[in-house]
Amino acid sequence: QLQLVESGGGLVQPGGSLRLSCATSGFILDSYAIAWFRQAPGKEREGVSCISRSGGSTNYADSVKGRFTISRDNAKNTVYLQMNSLKPEDTAVYYCAAARLLFRLCVISAGPYNYWGQGTQVTVSS
Repeated sequence: QLQLVESGGGLVQPGGSLRLSCATSGFILDSYAIAWFRQAPGKEREGVSCISRSGGSTNYADSVKGRFTISRDNAKNTVYLQMNSLKPEDTAVYYCAAARLLFRLCVISAGPYNYWGQGTQVTVSS
């Protein structure tokens, strides 16, 4: 059974850093593009970042460019989201998701993603 489990969320002060992990099981990770999404209370779900099956293509939402970095370790079946210079507006539940896309393709729209984790809370506050 295909599973994605997020971890690494928590409470951090503005300007701080967190690294989220998305541990996968039940499938061969390099067969899937992986994306991170987030949803804040009262707001729509937002695509944050994605990484292609090859790992060579990444995309970021404008709101996180230059601050967040996505990476994948297929040997560990894990995808990471390094979040630096965190802002209060980054507060949300963060989800990882998997989609079978072309080898060098990823997108940060939710449509293609049909496997989702349960989410991890990130709170940025002083």
